Parts: sequence; structure tokens; C-alpha cells
Amino acid sequence: MAEVAETASGADVAKLVNETKRRLLLGDEALALGALHAGLTGAFSYPGTPATEILEFVERETKGGPPVSEGGVAHAWAANEKVAYEEAMGMSFAGRRALVSFKHVGLNVAADPFMNSAVSGVDGGVVVACADDPGQHSSQNEQDSRVFASFAQVPCLEPAGAQDAYDMARDAFDLSERFGIPVMMRLVTRISHTRSSVVLAEPRPQRPLQPSTDYARWTLLPVNARKGVAALAAKHGDLVAWSESCRWNRLELGKSGGRTGVIASGIAINYFLENFDPTGPGDAVPPYLAIGAYPMPVGLVEKLLAAVDTLLVLEDGYPYIEGMLRGLLDRPRGKTIRGKLDGAVPRTGELSPDLVRGALGLPARPHRPAPDVALTGRPPSLCAGCPHIDSNAAIRVVLDTYPEAKLFGDIGCYSLAYLPPFKTIHASIDMGSSISMAMGAAAAGVHPAIASIGDSTFLHSGMTSLVDAAKRDVPMTVMVLDNGTTAMTGFQGSMTTGDDLVRVIRGLGVREEHLHLMTPHRKNHEENVALVKRAVEHRGLSVIVAQRECIQTAKG
Repeated sequence: MAEVAETASGADVAKLVNETKRRLLLGDEALALGALHAGLTGAFSYPGTPATEILEFVERETKGGPPVSEGGVAHAWAANEKVAYEEAMGMSFAGRRALVSFKHVGLNVAADPFMNSAVSGVDGGVVVACADDPGQHSSQNEQDSRVFASFAQVPCLEPAGAQDAYDMARDAFDLSERFGIPVMMRLVTRISHTRSSVVLAEPRPQRPLQPSTDYARWTLLPVNARKGVAALAAKHGDLVAWSESCRWNRLELGKSGGRTGVIASGIAINYFLENFDPTGPGDAVPPYLAIGAYPMPVGLVEKLLAAVDTLLVLEDGYPYIEGMLRGLLDRPRGKTIRGKLDGAVPRTGELSPDLVRGALGLPARPHRPAPDVALTGRPPSLCAGCPHIDSNAAIRVVLDTYPEAKLFGDIGCYSLAYLPPFKTIHASIDMGSSISMAMGAAAAGVHPAIASIGDSTFLHSGMTSLVDAAKRDVPMTVMVLDNGTTAMTGFQGSMTTGDDLVRVIRGLGVREEHLHLMTPHRKNHEENVALVKRAVEHRGLSVIVAQRECIQTAKG
């Protein structure tokens, strides 16, 4: 390095030194590190694929560090996404920077504070990292969080790779504080879980503790909230102007004079550009607008539209940009708009370079033919020795005994009981829905009505339903499958497990004589079947807590 310094300028040396600060990171990890290097003070989350690795990375990076009072970083897995978001808002109220992360359906749970935080505004920057799952690798739907950002009228940044995720996280906190509102960062599974080299920048110091004194802005009584709504609406013009000039939105008209242009957002930018040879003539790439920041950069879109006759829109998720371009008309200003809505690219699932290539009208690239081998499908299954196996074995017998019985499942490993050999689950909609749906079915006359829910999901969003069921003594049976961990997302700790869980259930109003414990194990099968039968025959609320440690954590 000394020899280089003798022959290079100071700027060159600084650049070389900076280039050596690299790490190989997942997109989730890059976002988390960008937040840490932006002066983060707190990170909060509820686990959910593909967002879980964000807080896990913060935990690893700050393990053994000092307390917050000495420059450390607070981090916690919250009871649910709403709690995590509100913790972040409390940190912002204290003047410090906070990151909250969850998967796209987790934003539904946090929607109340998310929407209202745009009205109250923030003091310390708040970044909302929301990981969408096009293709539904581990999710109930393909929800597109950009719609939520637009709904809340807050900026959204959409990285095209891990480097973007790192750099955008640093920018997002500045942007949040500049406009006094939260900023969303929207990832997709292929960004979250793809690993690449990331060039790092110098870490920044944390903001000092400085609690807000603007209590009216932070207290959303109607008299205050009206002012907040007006202030939020007044920011729109400035946000659009920022979007049109920010580095994350890039217009390339090229020299080809081609009359077909492309708008690509996030990871679709990569899929688009991968179809052109970077060593070939630059004008081979059609005119395009790369979008990584919202609100929509209207001025840039208008410039692109003026240069082309046909516009192909490439976006992973909903036809969000395409829908705005079409408006009420399929051909605005005589232009042809192509994308998800006309079938140029698939409406559902993930994009890929090959799908984009076909939409561009380029010839298919040669593919190696798939081997002519018949592979047997291998659906996911519960781990050998899993306590849920024995719980569902008992439930299966009861369902066979009472053919009119309906079981409402929930989100967790035990969702796999829908599949053979158990096939015990008749419905499972969202986190915590099992108890509420069983209540509704029981009210409709279904008996036996059974709910099956895990210990972590019970804390997340099942407790309020159980309070209601206990108060009304609804004729139904709730089975809480307590394996002591949040197994499906990486074995995060459970706050309600063991004796604590039983005490919570008792405190919610469940009568002692109808609160039962069960050890799900093959040797207890007959005993457990008899217990479940007694519970479902009771014409009021009964609760069974099936307690046995997850086989994976038991292995150590």
C-alpha cells in the first residue's frame, strides 16, 4: 500500500482503501449492515421468511457489544410485527434511528402503526424493511408492499441487489429525517437470499438521545391528526421532485432510436440488462428507465414516453407501475403499454431473465435439455420425532370419530399437517386465524370446532381471540402446540412456553377444569386420544396444551 501511495493521488488511494472494505452478504444482511453503518440505535422484528436474516445479522454483529448508553445497539424479537413497529416508533420519539423488519404479510399486522406513523411523522429516522415473496416460496400470497407505501404516502426504495440494499439503507435514514416520515425498503426473495460482494462505507455515529417535545404531533387526537394529514399531503410534491433527481432512478435513452422502451424496477433491472452483451455496442440496449425509488418519477417517465411508441414494464410483484401508467385507458397518449396486464409477462410468480427475454422479443437462448429421468415428488414433511406428529396422530383419530368435526390450523411447522399422512387441517388463512375461525364456525353451528395453534403464533395474535372465546364460553376446543420455539423461521425463542404459557391461558379466563395438559408422544397415544375426545364433547370452551420440546432444539 505504501508503494501505491507514492504513485497515486490521495483520492485514488482513498478509493483503493475503500474498495478493499468488502463483505460477502445476503441482501438481507447488506440492508442490516447498511442500517448499522448509518448510526442505527435499535432494530426490531418478528421472524418471517424472507426477512428473518435482517435481525439475525444485527444480533450477530452486535453480540457482546456495549449497552445503548455507551453506543451499543438494542435489538429484539417482538411478540408480533405491530409491537416491533411501535417499538421502533418509540425509539424515533427518543430522537434515535430505528429499523423494523418483517415479511410482506407481517406488514398487514403492523398496518395500524405504519399508516399512522406517516401522519405523526418521525424524529429519529425509521426504516421499514419489508421482504416480499413473489412466487410464494413460503407465504400465503404474493402481496406487493409498494402498494402499502403508496397507501401511506411514504417513500419506498427498491434495491436491485445487495450493494443497493446496503447503500439504500444508509440513504433511507437520511431521507426519513429529511422529510420527517418513515421510509420503506422493499425487498423480494431473490434479493433477500442472494449473496454477493458489497463495498462498505465508513460507519456513522449514532444520534444522541433527544426525546421529542412536540407532543401534539405525536398524539393523534383528531385535532392534531388533521394537521398531520395536511402536512403529509403537502410533502408529496417535494417527494416527487426528490424521486426524479435521486440516484436510484436512472433514465437511459441511448442512441438506437428504437421505438420500444422499457421501465424496469428493482431486481427486474438485472433481468432486463442481463439480456444484452455489456461488451457489445451500447446502442443495442433499448431506451429504459430503471426505477429504484418511489413515488413514481413522473418527469422521467414522461421523457421516456416521448421517445418511444411502445413501453414494456418489468416489475417483480403486482403490475404496480403498469397500472399507474395505464390509468383508465389502455393506450395513454396513443402509446402501447405492455406488461403483466396484457400477458407480455406472467401476472403471478417471479420474473426471470428468460421470461424478460421473451417479452423483449429476443430469441431464446440455448438450454441444456433436462435429463430424461422421472423424479418422484417429495413434499415437505414434519421432522422425524417432531411432537406435532403425535399431536396430529391423536387429532386424526378424533376427526375420524367425529366426521362432522372441522379443524382450523394456523401458521407454523404444524401447517404441514394439512398434507398426508395426517390431513387434519381444513382451513388456515393467516397468523392467529385458527381460534377466531373456529369461533365463527362454532357460532354457525359446527361441532366439534377445533383450533390448532403453536405457542409463538398464540402469543403473536391468538391471545385476543382466546379472551373472547373464554368470555363467551364458545363451544370449541383449542389445541396449543407448545414445542418451546419458533421453529419454522430459525428457532427464535418463544415468550409463552411451558408453565408461563399455562399461566397466560389461565389468566385469559379459561376455566381450570377445562384447561388440560398433554404430552404428545407415541407411548401416550391412547391416553391423548381419550383426552381430546373428552375436550371436544364439552359444549363450552376447552383448551389443551400439548407440551414437548421441538426435536431439533432437543438435539442441542
